[in-house]
Amino acid sequence: MEQRLEELESRVYGAPKRSGESRGGESRIADGLIKVQTTLTNIASKREKIKTLYKKIDDLKKYLAPEYIDRIVVPDAMKLEFILAEEQYILAQAELLEQLSVLQPFLDSEHIKAVPGYASKMKTLAQIHIQQQDQTEEITEETKRLLEDYNKMTLLLSKQFVQWDEMLTQLEAAKQVKPVVD
Repeated sequence: MEQRLEELESRVYGAPKRSGESRGGESRIADGLIKVQTTLTNIASKREKIKTLYKKIDDLKKYLAPEYIDRIVVPDAMKLEFILAEEQYILAQAELLEQLSVLQPFLDSEHIKAVPGYASKMKTLAQIHIQQQDQTEEITEETKRLLEDYNKMTLLLSKQFVQWDEMLTQLEAAKQVKPVVD
């Protein structure tokens, strides 16, 4: 306790300049606290109401405690009503707990206990899976690019064939309309 008080005083008043030098007001806090306690004791001894108050401090603590307020505010009958209102929920939770206790042996099985041992294998598989996803994405992008090139080429060829067809049609039409030479 004394060390804590000294530490508080050093924080409030600062450390001494030299190790052998003492602070002028080193015990200011302790002296102040003693004076306050003495004053309160003198006042309490002179006044009956304060004496009575000191005697009833334990009662005050009891009455101010949250548990006491809960006992006063919520009587047992109300607590019973709360429990009855939540009866279905409580029964459902009890049923779930029973199911959990029935399934507990499965959770304690050797297979479940061995799961941490497979963590490194799962990590390796996860890395392979990620690599395969990246490769799949690259292949998908390459396929899209090739399909776009194919579509462009098909479109260009179609246009070229249309042009050739028009030229051929014009040439055939010109060949059929030859003027007769006399």
